[in-house]
Amino acid sequence: QNIYNCTGSAEDLNALNAEGRTKLNFLRSLIDKLESIGSEKQNAEIQIAASNHREQYYSTYSMFRKANVASLLTIEKMEKEELYQTSGDVVVRNRKKKDKANLVKISSGVTEQLLSISRHLADTSKLSADTLDTLVNSSTTVSGTRTELMDTRTTLSQSGFPRNYNTEHISHFLLLRCL
Repeated sequence: QNIYNCTGSAEDLNALNAEGRTKLNFLRSLIDKLESIGSEKQNAEIQIAASNHREQYYSTYSMFRKANVASLLTIEKMEKEELYQTSGDVVVRNRKKKDKANLVKISSGVTEQLLSISRHLADTSKLSADTLDTLVNSSTTVSGTRTELMDTRTTLSQSGFPRNYNTEHISHFLLLRCL
């Protein structure tokens, strides 16, 4: 009945259709359950009742579709008449309504985009901070390694070790020492 009397926009009709389809699907599932119970219990009365309900469902579904078509034709007719109206006030008023609705849609779209950009910038800033921390830690490690190597070089040069052995002996010594 609500669908048949719908004279709003196509969006209103679609919302009513979604609600109607949900109810019809629920009704069909209940009828299916009733049929399965009748089959399981082999109860003829339940099977006949389920069959009657199924016929009523098909009738209701048919009326639902007819109401959709009738309402859609009414909405299209109203929109066509509105389009062909020559009254300046009505055209300006409708244009303002559509402009306001479009501005609201555009505004919310821009807001969503700005929120998305803000989230992206926050993620990028966090990633940059993490990268900077990693670089600081790496730099500290490299500086520590450099200091160790300089100390080792100083120790080796003070001990006279390089003067006593050639490069091959030093390499073998270091390899054996490290292993």
